[in-house]
Amino acid sequence: MRRSLFLLSVLFAAAPLAAHADKKTNVIVIMADDIGFECYSGYGSKFYSTPNIDKLAATGAKFTQAYSQPICTPSRVKIMTGRYNFRNYTQFGSLDLSQPTFAKMVKANGYATCIAGKWQLSPENLKGPYQAGFDEYCLWHFQAIRKDKSAVPKIFHHKGSRFKSPRIFRNGKLIPETEGKYGPDIVTDHILDFIKRKKDSPFLVYYPMILVHNPFVPTPDSPDWEKTDRKRGGREHFRDMVAYMDKTIGRIVAGLDKLGLREKTLLIVTGDNGTNKSITSPFPGRGEIQGGKGSMTDAGNRVAFVANWPGQIRPGTIVNSPVDFGDVLPTVGEVTGSRIPSGSDGQSFLPLLRGDTVGARGWIFMSYSRGGPKSAPFQCFVRDARWKLYADGSLYDVPNDWLEQSPVTGAKGKQPRKRLQSILDRILKDAPRESIQFGKSGKAKKSKTRK
Repeated sequence: MRRSLFLLSVLFAAAPLAAHADKKTNVIVIMADDIGFECYSGYGSKFYSTPNIDKLAATGAKFTQAYSQPICTPSRVKIMTGRYNFRNYTQFGSLDLSQPTFAKMVKANGYATCIAGKWQLSPENLKGPYQAGFDEYCLWHFQAIRKDKSAVPKIFHHKGSRFKSPRIFRNGKLIPETEGKYGPDIVTDHILDFIKRKKDSPFLVYYPMILVHNPFVPTPDSPDWEKTDRKRGGREHFRDMVAYMDKTIGRIVAGLDKLGLREKTLLIVTGDNGTNKSITSPFPGRGEIQGGKGSMTDAGNRVAFVANWPGQIRPGTIVNSPVDFGDVLPTVGEVTGSRIPSGSDGQSFLPLLRGDTVGARGWIFMSYSRGGPKSAPFQCFVRDARWKLYADGSLYDVPNDWLEQSPVTGAKGKQPRKRLQSILDRILKDAPRESIQFGKSGKAKKSKTRK
């Protein structure tokens, strides 16, 4: 009798846990456009203000060593597929739609999926987002990439505005009557509506933001929204855009709160590459940081990365272990209980969110070519939090030489070189020889970044 009562008590105690396990976690991945780590107040800036993102970091996790690709399309391909660029990046402005994506992965697990913001990945193909795994979309940028547009429908001849009076497609149709409206508001409204409609079922939202890419123009909160004040320079408008980006993210957080979905939702916020080179930002301890978009240095690919999941991530968690965009897909897969596609190059950082560093990888690998393998070979490096080794043998002590001006030679770099070289050799053995620029010695050769 006592044994039966004990078993019943165990079953009743376990019931809430079982019920919780049956509830799938929602995921929202937000990726701002053209903004490096130096533009967030939560990362040390005194010039920019990002209170909503800062709060997400303070009540969740902030990554200090997070890396994108140096420019937009390569980052978008990598974050969606979880694979190194040399494996599946074909050309600028395009995604191989046959590739697995995090949207396809969770959709196969019963999730509703939505993408809104900047697309750029299926020129002249309005079905592209569907083929990438999204149930619905609200996107800017389906422009044709062909030089000869004579046979291209006029609707694809140009991108149109992304900001004021934008040219945005919603589920295959151009949105009418956008005169005077603001593109980032339209796509954010779509996301909020989607979340409201899908609040009772698991969902994934991918928000590749329109902000803060140039042109640097007024936002609805700028004093010169109605008529641009030419006395206000590009950096002043860029600063307005950073603030509006943060405000937009705050709207999404507020929407989740209103629907009671915060504890059921993992929210990730990052950026696709470094800041535009025309923007120079004051940063404590480093003076002025010039944007490094397109470069292989920290200024080109070190980005802010924040994760928030109330009840699952301890507030104030700091993650110092390096992660990159290839890690997003396996993390989303583990969080949602989805089957992770074979061939993923990433590693789930879910343990890091919970403070477990035992199995942390401790390094990231990057291969990059702006135009893909047909236009230029891939540049490659492997790095940890301190040391960075390129495929041509150049080694840098990044915290002490973050612009990479003085390669380390001799005994000082012997141990890190040996350790990183073994990782590099293991990865590059799978790379097609023609995709890496090899010198006469047979070793990969580092080439200058294409602009």
